[in-house]
Amino acid sequence: MGIFSKPRLRSIDRREDIPEGQWVKCPDCDALLHVIELKQNFQVCLHCSHHFLIDSRERIEMLADENSFEETESGLISANPLGFAGYDEKTAALREKTGLDDAVISGRLSIGGQRAMIAVMDFKFFAGSMGSVVGEKITRSIEMAIAEKRGVIIVSASSGARMQEGMLSLMQMAKTCGALARLSEAKLPYISVLTHPTTGGVTASFATIGDINLAEPKCMIGFAGPRVVKETTHQNLPPGFQTAEFMLEHGLIDAIVPRNKLRGKLGSLLSYMMPV
Repeated sequence: MGIFSKPRLRSIDRREDIPEGQWVKCPDCDALLHVIELKQNFQVCLHCSHHFLIDSRERIEMLADENSFEETESGLISANPLGFAGYDEKTAALREKTGLDDAVISGRLSIGGQRAMIAVMDFKFFAGSMGSVVGEKITRSIEMAIAEKRGVIIVSASSGARMQEGMLSLMQMAKTCGALARLSEAKLPYISVLTHPTTGGVTASFATIGDINLAEPKCMIGFAGPRVVKETTHQNLPPGFQTAEFMLEHGLIDAIVPRNKLRGKLGSLLSYMMPV
């Protein structure tokens, strides 16, 4: 009978007046977030506090006092010393796509009125891998900090050493750590900020030797990935293995700082640690 017939479901069509790319789904809680609302909240989910990946320029904008950032050592690009097939084409394509010279931006800035040098790694360029340009820019930033009596902040987000540069990439581990040793001799502070993910040769060098090591909530920190560790050790890994919370509990980092509090924390630490 007609009165008992189920009405046909109306098809749900995409509304023509809703612009593309205005909503983002949180990978942790599946909440739909408007991009403007997300930006206003430092790219952190308003429902579960998941920290989205952000690029280097966005990070600097969040941390620097207004109009205080001055980029240094721009224009350095990777060579191909090992003649690795397709490497020149890959880096050229990434420079065009991202607008970056390589996987780090460095420069002078002030945070809460405190002068510092900063180097911010960018995961979208070759997964933040550390080649000779990354190591050179970080080293030059440290040397500039010594010359100008500034603190140093390095924000890490990296898959580790860049295999396409072989030994030249691995040498950056020693070079950056040597520069940081000279910074320490000059009685100037180094604050390391670890973000998701920080792995490989970056973790094994400058990322974990700060006078103060900070990390964002739930970010991955480790040398090898959990799958590799499990296959190598043939053991079940503990819950939360290689998260910032696990590293804090085991003493590798000093504090976990949510993104919206990081600028204030860095300004306070620099005010305490800079020589009078």
